[in-house]
Amino acid sequence: MIDAMIEVRGLLVRYGSATALDRVSLTVERGEMVALIGPNGAGKSTLVNALSGIVRPAGGHIVVRGRLGHVPEGRQLFHDLTVDDNLMLGACRSRDRDTSWVYDLLPGLVRTRKQRADSLSGGEQQMVAFGRALMSRPDVLAVDELSLGLAPIVVAALAERLAQLNRERGLAVLLIEQNARLAFDLCSRAYVLEAGRIVTEGPSAHLANSAAVAKAYLGGALDEPA
Repeated sequence: MIDAMIEVRGLLVRYGSATALDRVSLTVERGEMVALIGPNGAGKSTLVNALSGIVRPAGGHIVVRGRLGHVPEGRQLFHDLTVDDNLMLGACRSRDRDTSWVYDLLPGLVRTRKQRADSLSGGEQQMVAFGRALMSRPDVLAVDELSLGLAPIVVAALAERLAQLNRERGLAVLLIEQNARLAFDLCSRAYVLEAGRIVTEGPSAHLANSAAVAKAYLGGALDEPA
C-alpha cells in the first residue's frame, strides 16, 4: 500500500511465554485518522510501542513511512525539566529546536514554559507530551490514550488540536483509546483489539451502530471521557 503511513502485517509480540499481540494487521493511510480501541490489557500500548521500536516483535512486519511521533500513555515527561526543555527533547534528532510554533498551536502552555513539568496539572502535562511529539515534525502521530485521567473540557481542546493538524497539515493519526465515543467522533475508521487480536474493523459510523460494539464500548462508564 504505497499511501500507507503505517502498515502492520501479522504482528506477533510476546512477553516471555505470554502473547501480547497475536498476528495483528492494520494500516493508516496518508492524511487519515484511525482509531484503535479496546479494553485494558488488550495490547493497544504494546502495538504502539512496537511501532516506536520500544518493544521487539517476535514476528510479522511493520512499515512506517516518514517520521513517527509518539505521545505515550501516562505522558512520561522529565519532571525535573521545564516545559520548554521537555519540548526541545522532542527535537533531539533535529537541528530545528524552535518551540514557538508549538506554543502557537497550544497557547495554554505559554505561561508555563519556564515551569517544571511536575508542577503542571494533568491536562497541561498531556499538552506538553503532545507538543513534544510534534517537535519531531512527524508525518504520522501515534497518540496513546489521549483522554486518560483528563477533564472533558481538556480532552475536547486536545481533540480539536489533533483534528486541526490532520485537517490543515495532513498529519496522519493513529489514536489509541479506551474512550470509544471520542475515538469514533474523531476518526473515520477504527479497529477493535481484544486479547491481542483484531476482532472487528471498519468505518467508525458502522462500528458505532454495531450492537456488539455499542454494548461493549459505548455504554456505562465509556459514555464520557475518562
